[in-house]
Amino acid sequence: MNRLLRTVLGDCRAASAAEFGLVLPLLLLLLFGIIDMGRFFWTLNTSEKATQIGARMAIVTTPVSPDLVSKSYVNGTVTKAGDLIPASALGIFRCTNTGCTCPTPPCPVANGSVNSTAFNVIVSRMAQISPRIGADNVVIEYSGSGLGYAGPADGTMDVQPLVTVSVQNETFNFISLLGLADITLPPARATLTAEDSAGSFSN
Repeated sequence: MNRLLRTVLGDCRAASAAEFGLVLPLLLLLLFGIIDMGRFFWTLNTSEKATQIGARMAIVTTPVSPDLVSKSYVNGTVTKAGDLIPASALGIFRCTNTGCTCPTPPCPVANGSVNSTAFNVIVSRMAQISPRIGADNVVIEYSGSGLGYAGPADGTMDVQPLVTVSVQNETFNFISLLGLADITLPPARATLTAEDSAGSFSN
């Protein structure tokens, strides 16, 4: 019996297989961790690019806020027809797929409607860059730029605002953690100055 025990305990065959079995989980974790980091930065990059494309779409197509389009900045006293609209005339007017709010006045209205067709055109173009983006992730903000001339309410937007398109609440799943951990990505945003405020050339 003692001889058998000495033989079994002294047998080094398959030692490398046992060592490999101990190292394999760590190796796989490292490998999938590297893949995850690549996926993470790729997702961040595509979200940033999608906001740039979304901002470009938003400044040349129909504005998503009908209230901003119908707003006339001619008040007959301070601002007359043909006057330059000051940046202070428009605060921050924020639109989502459910409606528009005014977190920083002045705005055309405190709570307004959203042009769903115009909003979805922007979202669908962004989704061509990053399919993970849906209407619930997109926020479009209008703010004063000091550009645009006061005129009558004629179906075109007098003010030429800064338009900021952002992607929010987008999640990322780590495959190295067996899909058990999700994180919320930081918001991505891009800002441009409005160009065609009626979308008459680009729609």
